[in-house]
Amino acid sequence: MAFLECKFYSDALGLSTSMSVILPQKISKQPDVRYPGKNGTYKTLFLLHGLSDDHSIWMRRTSIERYAASFGIAVVMPEVGRSFYADMRYGGAYETFVAQELPAIARSFFPLSDAREDTYIAGLSMGGYGAFKFALNYPENYCAAASLSGALDMASAGNVPEREADIRQDLINIWGNASAIANTKHDLFWAANTLKAQGRECPKLYMCCGDADFLYQSNLAFRDFALQQQLPLTWQIDSGYAHTWDYWDVRIQTALTWMFNGENEKSW
Repeated sequence: MAFLECKFYSDALGLSTSMSVILPQKISKQPDVRYPGKNGTYKTLFLLHGLSDDHSIWMRRTSIERYAASFGIAVVMPEVGRSFYADMRYGGAYETFVAQELPAIARSFFPLSDAREDTYIAGLSMGGYGAFKFALNYPENYCAAASLSGALDMASAGNVPEREADIRQDLINIWGNASAIANTKHDLFWAANTLKAQGRECPKLYMCCGDADFLYQSNLAFRDFALQQQLPLTWQIDSGYAHTWDYWDVRIQTALTWMFNGENEKSW
């Protein structure tokens, strides 16, 4: 595999930004890419970071390069700050960046497939929310999405305690009002209902969370809602795990197997 740190200019953000990229490498003593994309390009996973991290964190805290090598896929990891993958009222247009500009730029630099069936998205915490948000609002772009310990009930985010002033300020910077998420595309429950009402095909969804995680209840709420709405959801709850990298290092392997070994066609 090849690992690249890519610096480039974003029109959507109006500034230079970064992405980390993993690309398959054909070696004579090894077989060709196991899961090739359309026309010899690579299947691609857009892998999203959490609230307090950046584009480098998956490489620093997990063995994602080694895991991706097992499937011969490309992995694109963008930088989005504390944006919750939204076009911020007081900040950058990160939804437009990730949903529209980033795939086009990455595909112009690297041999990545532009086919829906070859394009996947996943993330942890804030990134898990982002993965499901993009899957539900842009279902034509992704065939599957995975959330690891995701912040899946953002409609309740306006209820964060006053002591969590940094989170409250993030919500104000993004939406202008900490309670302005419900019944908009940023609310996963609303986005899923809208997708169904429009008769659009929902990407396959995988979610996992530890029962010691502070986001456990919001994950249960989304799981129960998704099952009631008959969304194509595979879910997994793990006893004793909190909001930690030892858990995500294990479960990103599960998510990759679910995505690229056909497990998303089965119940878990």
